[in-house]
Amino acid sequence: MSSADAFLQRLGLRYPIIQAPMAGVSTPEMAAAVTQAGGLGSLGLGALSVERAREQIHAARELTTEPINVNLFCHCSAGRDSGRELSWLGHLAPYFAEFDARPPDELREIYRSFVGHDEMLEMLCMEQPAVVSFHFGLPGREVVQRLREAGCMTLACVTSLEEAERAESEGVDALVAQGIEAGGHRGVFNAERDDGIGTLALVRLLVARTRLPVVAAGGIMDGAGINAALQLGAAAAQLGTAFVLCPESAADAAYRERLKGEGAHHTRITAAISGRPARGLVNRFHEIADDTALPDYPVAYDAAKALHAAARATGNHDFAPHWAGQGAPLARELPAASLVGKLAEEMQEAQRH
Repeated sequence: MSSADAFLQRLGLRYPIIQAPMAGVSTPEMAAAVTQAGGLGSLGLGALSVERAREQIHAARELTTEPINVNLFCHCSAGRDSGRELSWLGHLAPYFAEFDARPPDELREIYRSFVGHDEMLEMLCMEQPAVVSFHFGLPGREVVQRLREAGCMTLACVTSLEEAERAESEGVDALVAQGIEAGGHRGVFNAERDDGIGTLALVRLLVARTRLPVVAAGGIMDGAGINAALQLGAAAAQLGTAFVLCPESAADAAYRERLKGEGAHHTRITAAISGRPARGLVNRFHEIADDTALPDYPVAYDAAKALHAAARATGNHDFAPHWAGQGAPLARELPAASLVGKLAEEMQEAQRH
């Protein structure tokens, strides 16, 4: 049995389809619907407290007994620099003024990393989700081993062979190969060292050079795209933007309307929103000059959220972080289970040609 077949069999998946764990967009309802339909549903827990994360897991389990993937952020803690943070707030002040608002007096580190987060680890070992996945890095060999001992499969998002080799050496079970086409935050371990490899090239490289199952992620929106990744040796494909328009997602009305409109044809990567490079529908943050040094992630994100809140209070969504990949124009407005079924049909059609 190939590693790809073993990956699918271990999770009991009918289809090699994973719904990406989009923090702020994924919901227990969507994750459960995808899983019940034969794929792997995911929860983005990286922005949540231990108790809120536990509640999300319990909510999904009330809807399905099938496997669920939970995702954690493994970023380095922010290097706090009050001068740099105040300078950035000063840089943003004119934008706040457009909405008769002022920047916050100080910024917060709004998301805690899973690295060294013992309380989150203990909760996961107790709850034993079927899959635990990592973004922005790795939590350490001992943590990976503890999760595996608790019965959790572990996945690591990687953007290069170097990151993949490190993940393999630390004992993870599978790799999520995130190409430059992907929406949302780049999973690079070090944001200063991004090779910007495309999805298909990265998948082929990792399949050829590592022993682990590889999940393709980035720009994949339909069954033909999934099939193409499988042809290159991927065990499965992970789709995020494809699920944003599902009624079960937490995307708000403004996000949905932009994704259905002309804006979907224009995505770019910027670090100005959160302090880390991320791809989304072009908004005014993409136009803000980066000549002022950014605060570290996620401190910069606190400023972006404050500016978005000030704009949204006036009905303006020009600063909203609407994450989306390069395949965004192909997004479809279908219930999550129906989308999984449609993707499976398209895969079968592509295989016949």
